[in-house]
Amino acid sequence: MIITQTPFRLSFAGGGTDLEAFYKHDFGAIFSVTLNHHIYVTVHRRFEDNFRVSYSKTEFSNTVSEIPHELVRESMLSAGINQPLEVTTIADVPAGTGLGSSSTLTVGLLNAFRAVSGSISSCANLAELACAIEIDTLGNPIGKQDQYAAAFGGMNYIRFNSDGTVRVDRIPCERDVIKHIESHSLMIYTDQQRSASKILEKQTQGTVDKLAVLTEMRDMAGEMKNIVSSGANMQDFGRLLDEGWRLKRSLGFGITNGLIDDWYEAAKKAGAIGGKLLGAGGGGFLYFIAPPERHERIIAALGNPKTLPVSFDSQGSRVVFISD
Repeated sequence: MIITQTPFRLSFAGGGTDLEAFYKHDFGAIFSVTLNHHIYVTVHRRFEDNFRVSYSKTEFSNTVSEIPHELVRESMLSAGINQPLEVTTIADVPAGTGLGSSSTLTVGLLNAFRAVSGSISSCANLAELACAIEIDTLGNPIGKQDQYAAAFGGMNYIRFNSDGTVRVDRIPCERDVIKHIESHSLMIYTDQQRSASKILEKQTQGTVDKLAVLTEMRDMAGEMKNIVSSGANMQDFGRLLDEGWRLKRSLGFGITNGLIDDWYEAAKKAGAIGGKLLGAGGGGFLYFIAPPERHERIIAALGNPKTLPVSFDSQGSRVVFISD
């Protein structure tokens, strides 16, 4: 049996510039961190001569190519798996909530299946393979940030070069700086789930018309990196989040709606310095930077919705259990 643990990501700035439609014109850049919330993949050899895949439902297949779950199927094919296996996935957070769940799952699956086949993969290799599956093989209109965040873990400035290469720069932070950011962070669930692919497909088609806005968003990733590297002034950090969100809203593409806009403004009035909707948009989690003493007031102003505790994970995808 093998179990992998792979973190979800929180993207602070630069979203949309990891799409090829943008970075082929100029480089893209993301500033993000991984959360202490994970997807777990369990893989076990089966006595029976078929495959069993369990997630929100359970599926049986006689061959790898017949497995309906496309991420499981393509990850197995990539790892050269042909022996009957039982695969179970469990997530701390629902899919479609803006935390990069599909790519997090793909990285976790690849890590598990490659461990089954006896391969040791670098972080870069896992991310590259996940991108190849999701973007090249399956044709999903998504970017590369989630795969690299899940594979590398921690707080990173990720640059997407016009030639398709990717560079990940880990941001060295003292523990008290991390704690400072965590204590000012508030994640609120909108209770709306959406398909990131549909929003990103529209964004990809309209990228050329929005290059100036996206370039500003990309540059904010560098500004945020500098703020954190110099001690993490939360007023400056929150202000940039707010500016970035207003730029992102201007892109259109179904990124926001009336409820999200109302909640955002109510949170600002209740004491939030700045924030954003995580992921491609349309639903999921709102993330705010606010003084800790204002958190309860903000939550009450929004009608006491569900919140997600915020702490950061310094590690990427890893094998946490292995046995014969």
